[in-house]
Amino acid sequence: MHGIKDYYDMVAILEDYPNMKATFNLVPSLVEQIDDYVFNNAKDISLKISEKDPKSLSDEELVYLLKNFFMANWETMIKPYNRYHAMLLKRGRFVSDHEIADAAKRFTRQEILDLQVWFNLTWFGFIYRKIDPVVSELIKKETNFTTEEKLSLLAKQKELLSKIIPKHKELMEKNQIEVTTSPFYHPILPLLCDTSIAKESMPEIKLPCTRFRHPEDAMEQIKRAVKFHEEHFGSKPAGMWPSEGSVSPDVAGIAAQNGIKWIATDEGVLSNSFRKKLSPEELYKPYTISKDGNNIHVIFRNHFLSDQIGFVYQRWRAKDAVADFKHHLHNIKASLPDNGKQYLISVILDGENAWEYFKDGGEEFLRTLYDELSKDPNIKPVLPKDFIQEFPPESKIERLFPASWINNNFRIWIGHDEDNLAWDYLGKARNILEGQENETAWKELYVAEGSDWCWWFGDDHSSENDPAFDTLFRKHLSNIYQLLGKPIPTYLKKPIKQLRTLKPTREPAYYIEPVMDGLITSYYEWLSAGCFDVNKTKGAMHQIDTVVSAVYYGFSKSSVFFRLDCQLNFQKRECKGYKFNILIHHPKQCKLELYCESPPPVLSLYKLNDNDNWEKTKELSSFGISKIIEMGISFFELGANPGDEVQFSVVIIKDGNELEHWPRGGMLSFKVPDDSFELNNWKI
Repeated sequence: MHGIKDYYDMVAILEDYPNMKATFNLVPSLVEQIDDYVFNNAKDISLKISEKDPKSLSDEELVYLLKNFFMANWETMIKPYNRYHAMLLKRGRFVSDHEIADAAKRFTRQEILDLQVWFNLTWFGFIYRKIDPVVSELIKKETNFTTEEKLSLLAKQKELLSKIIPKHKELMEKNQIEVTTSPFYHPILPLLCDTSIAKESMPEIKLPCTRFRHPEDAMEQIKRAVKFHEEHFGSKPAGMWPSEGSVSPDVAGIAAQNGIKWIATDEGVLSNSFRKKLSPEELYKPYTISKDGNNIHVIFRNHFLSDQIGFVYQRWRAKDAVADFKHHLHNIKASLPDNGKQYLISVILDGENAWEYFKDGGEEFLRTLYDELSKDPNIKPVLPKDFIQEFPPESKIERLFPASWINNNFRIWIGHDEDNLAWDYLGKARNILEGQENETAWKELYVAEGSDWCWWFGDDHSSENDPAFDTLFRKHLSNIYQLLGKPIPTYLKKPIKQLRTLKPTREPAYYIEPVMDGLITSYYEWLSAGCFDVNKTKGAMHQIDTVVSAVYYGFSKSSVFFRLDCQLNFQKRECKGYKFNILIHHPKQCKLELYCESPPPVLSLYKLNDNDNWEKTKELSSFGISKIIEMGISFFELGANPGDEVQFSVVIIKDGNELEHWPRGGMLSFKVPDDSFELNNWKI
């Protein structure tokens, strides 16, 4: 879907701005998938279901369709289209699998056909919407699509996918863009070279039981990437984006051995390499690293400007966003010495993730940005390879700090028990392969070395697809044993991801005494509470919206308070039939349940009886529901004493069916405060 939306638009739009230049990084494993769709007629489950006649869909396929064919940004990709939005409302915005199965019975064949079309239609980018009559006419028609129209649209998908790589190659040959590569299956290269290097940025980290140390695998991942790039683009890449901006001295050396001229990462890596705060003169230039007799250059991105495009400007008017961006560029220029030297400001971000949050796919912002940058006499868009060639770096880095572009460490991929277990399993499979010449088995290993597996392990990220990612990772490792004719270890048949205590977005800092009125009575009311931000932990960019957007929790000396921020209009009774549960797992199992079947809502305390069933013990008056939900209960009623760890989760039930469980696959926790709580936090 990103292929028909962003990968083509981002490069093709540059043809309208010949003085604008940009660099695109294409991961080989991504290009390999595009090739499969274009040349090998590959079909994923969503494409197969899209092709089928609605009458021939099984009940299971209908449930899949109604569950997944609204998996797009609701605000920018569904709500603007009346027919698509109406079908979302008919299915239900927040629904359980059971409710989806019931909803499937209410959808007509024509509605299912329209949904098949709209799911595939909404992902087309702004260029094809304007230039292609099939796409533009279907958007205008909006409803009552035919099977022939659907098949024509799916053919357009393949047509557009087939243009992605040629368009990049075309603009690359004009020297308007630079195309860079990444290690083939997107591994965290420094950890492949040596997992113990994680301790440099995190001295306290717990490492896997067995040290993984295979720089030869890092070499192979880069070597394959360079060869693949040359096959597709006719020349070797000058630049490489190390997966997740992950660098180390060894990685720099291996990249240089493979003919890579420059790599890039975050400005925090440079700051840590120098062990000081950077001046503008130090940040805005490339550096040279020498390793084993080879030189390679490194550029460091401006973190702030990159995040402005990635996360902030989507909410601004395009002209205001571009004016702000240019304002920062001019301020940077003013901060640099007037010494006749040329400086390089690098803005680097995830290429496709930002644009669906812009109402028009980012078109107005990009056109305004490219127009302004092209004509500003004080700003010159350049390609890194050209800048480095014209202005060879004079400064050197003696030792590159090993880290990624996320928090300047490797915590996302190593250190948590689940991450470490994955590394141990990977290492055992790697040992089995040593000395073998089974190319298919080696490919399975290189795939398993990819970074995205450990992205989903641990407590950093979670999605509804966690079990599938877990299964796939273990499947790749199991395939190695199977291909070598060896028994599959029993541990590879058990999930790595377990129920666990998760980190909140923010820990409680001080005592709070919120008013239980369902309103944010004052700015300070919940300021010192802990917070679990659902939107920051969902992990997947396209996950459908959720009922709960944030969970707050805090306490006084005697009571604990919970706040739920929801995407429901309580005044319009959208909460009818909902139960909002705070499930206490420890020290004693109980739950707070706010039931909203009919006014007024009722808050009850439940405890497990001797038969292990929930039994209502009392109704509570300490709650409020208006703009938000607020609940409170004394530690005495919870059976919790100072120093006890309280573990809890939030469960949303509608009409008897569980809709959501936060955190997914885990719990939040806090300690019941004692007299030293605020004093200890003050010292921190």
